[in-house]
Amino acid sequence: MKIAVVGGGSTYTPELIDGFARLAPFASEIVLLDPAHERLEVVGAFARRLMAAHGHPGTLRWTSDVDDALAGAATVVIQLRVGGQAARISDETFPLACDCVGQETTGAGGLAKALRTVPVVLDIARRADPGAWIVNFTNPVGIVTRALLDHGFKAAGLCNVAIGFQRRFAATLGVDPAAVLLDHVGLNHLTWERAVYVDGVDQLPRLLSAHLDDVAAEVRIPAPVLATLGTVPSYYLRYFYCHDLVVREERGGPTRGATVAGIEAQLLRMYADPALTAKPELLGQRGGAFYSEAAVGLIASLQHDDGGIHAVNVRNAGTMPFLPDDAVIEVTCRIGAGGATPLPVSPLSPHLRGLVGAVSAYEELAVDAAVRGGRDRVYQALLAHPLVGQHEQATRLTDDLLAANRDHLAWLS
Repeated sequence: MKIAVVGGGSTYTPELIDGFARLAPFASEIVLLDPAHERLEVVGAFARRLMAAHGHPGTLRWTSDVDDALAGAATVVIQLRVGGQAARISDETFPLACDCVGQETTGAGGLAKALRTVPVVLDIARRADPGAWIVNFTNPVGIVTRALLDHGFKAAGLCNVAIGFQRRFAATLGVDPAAVLLDHVGLNHLTWERAVYVDGVDQLPRLLSAHLDDVAAEVRIPAPVLATLGTVPSYYLRYFYCHDLVVREERGGPTRGATVAGIEAQLLRMYADPALTAKPELLGQRGGAFYSEAAVGLIASLQHDDGGIHAVNVRNAGTMPFLPDDAVIEVTCRIGAGGATPLPVSPLSPHLRGLVGAVSAYEELAVDAAVRGGRDRVYQALLAHPLVGQHEQATRLTDDLLAANRDHLAWLS
């Protein structure tokens, strides 16, 4: 099976390739696609050494020719970043002028990334083979995946939050990760773990009782929030539950984008060493833990119809009755050749339901703005977002967002 990796020049790619090399014997050909030729050469050569070190029989090559990379690919993995780390740093800084959180996947920064990204991803999907599965890692995953599904593509969105919790809870409980089934509900980067089943028994009350402070520290959300809700929120909920604190912290330190840019420069120097045949420890600081294992598992289930259980971004289709059917949610699903089928989801509490409903409405507006363009659509999306929600802020953020992204938005030309 041929797999195309769009954004293959990313410094994260070796993590993905390491997962394929260890866990995906079905990958007969992997093609890395990226317009950054020099970077792609360095990453591609290291990725090929990783494959060889694991004894994987498949071939790995790289190219900047989109049609060559996509032709015949059964799965297209999308992990691109339009504008690179410079755009990310912009996303993490311009909202601060309005006392709004600066973050690349939510709020005004997340919308900026969506506006840049959706048109590029849709163009790639149109050039892929009609039967190919599009597995999207690119943030904001929920918005990008909804755009793909709205345009009729076979697509599933993937995030590493659920698998990260699964692995950490399994380690705490002393069980195999495969024995842990999460009640993982919400939207991308707006999810909660409501239950942690081991052999049909919910271990979440035990985890919260015995390890509350540790879990709270890991997600960086005050322990009373977890204790009161009786759930474990994704660490992305910190941008909602601790918004003003996060803004103060962001003003006092370097952006995550600047930190990652420094890590990437070091990684590229390491990758260029022809003697390097294993992932450097520094790669763990790049982010994206367990993504490769989540990706291999999802791709295997889609292609082999094995009924595997994975947390993915999928159409709501009645799963959460308070949302439109065409909304995209992130829940635990059973995966087969026909795609993802959500496992039954019990009703969400009012606290969860209210926030999910508001952010889902914003995402609907964000997709419309990304596909059709227009200042008014950008403004409406920002006005609807719970982290903005005021006319004065939405107006200034719209102007600042468009000014910062003029080179990436064709409809502004």
